[in-house]
Amino acid sequence: MLTQSISSPALRPRHTYRLAVGSTFLLQGLCFSTWAARIPTVQQQMGLTDTELGGVLLAVPLGLVTSLPLTGWLVARFGSRLMAVLGVMLYALGLPLLALAASVPQLLAALVLFGVASNMANISVNTQAVGVEGLYGRSIMAKFHGVWSLAGFAGSAIGAFMIAHHVALLPHFLLMSGIVLLGLLVARPFLLPQDAPREADAPIFVLPDKSLLLLGVLAFCSLLCEGTMFDWSGVYFRKVVQAPTAQVGVGFAAFMSTMAAGRFIADWFTDRFGRTRTLMLSGFLEAAGLLLAVAFPGFVTATIGFMLVGLGVSSVVPLVYGAAGRSKTMSAGVALAAVSTVGFAGFLLGPPVIGLVAGATSLRVSFALIAVMGLVVALLARRVEE
Repeated sequence: MLTQSISSPALRPRHTYRLAVGSTFLLQGLCFSTWAARIPTVQQQMGLTDTELGGVLLAVPLGLVTSLPLTGWLVARFGSRLMAVLGVMLYALGLPLLALAASVPQLLAALVLFGVASNMANISVNTQAVGVEGLYGRSIMAKFHGVWSLAGFAGSAIGAFMIAHHVALLPHFLLMSGIVLLGLLVARPFLLPQDAPREADAPIFVLPDKSLLLLGVLAFCSLLCEGTMFDWSGVYFRKVVQAPTAQVGVGFAAFMSTMAAGRFIADWFTDRFGRTRTLMLSGFLEAAGLLLAVAFPGFVTATIGFMLVGLGVSSVVPLVYGAAGRSKTMSAGVALAAVSTVGFAGFLLGPPVIGLVAGATSLRVSFALIAVMGLVVALLARRVEE
């Protein structure tokens, strides 16, 4: 049973908080997928090679890693509600900055800020989700992440539409930024007003213990795969699959659609078959999907492969975050920050590494290497407690 994350009685019905927090997941997902869908456009406009693009994408994890201690302190000091609002707001405002970047140095600076906003939004919004789980007394984290995935699917579909109709980056990003800010304005009053109390001398950030480290490694492997799909699926379909320009985003959309669907059934599947079997199946699906797309890079086979990858990654992070939020050794917020540090290193460091490996070999080779991460998830799943 999850513990209550709010120290005072709920002022609103719990489904109101659930809807509001789910909305912030949606808005956060729209921000990231809007950028991810147009990465091939940015690469073409700036004339970047795969290796150069990989180096540029390192700016996002740089922003995330450098802001981790600050984000932990801000959430602990001011609460996840305020920081979720600020994080998503900065995330949305970062989109036009990316579109306005006219040179590689300007793009690097904008991506660092984008990474800072991403981290702030991620930690605070997931802390809100743990609080809502406390109100329900059961795991619903996967469904929150499912909403994020739906937003990713919507953002990729909108991006594909914009590419097909030759819409420039700035009007596209300004439109999405305005939509996110409007949604945030509506959701803000209904977010959880208070986090679980934290002892005055409790650390804001700690290294994960053995059990949390295992969860972090699982998140790292799966998020490395997920980050690769976000940042490189469009490039893979353009260069390897050689899809028509209007269909470059199909692979990303296929990945996002099955990831979203998987997250809406993950809680039921886990209850029925157990956490260990769910994680094992997830890892095997990740590996199988990537290897299918690598071995048979046709349009249909690559699309099916990306769908399998989406289904595979769908349950890993929600299961890991839910387990971290129920840690018996530290508070939910601190545990989430510790596990997120390990996990999101994979999400944000993976794509640049893909670029470096692709530059030295090929995209197909780099995608095959990422398939190994799925096998690691399947093997380590046996050590996770039910």
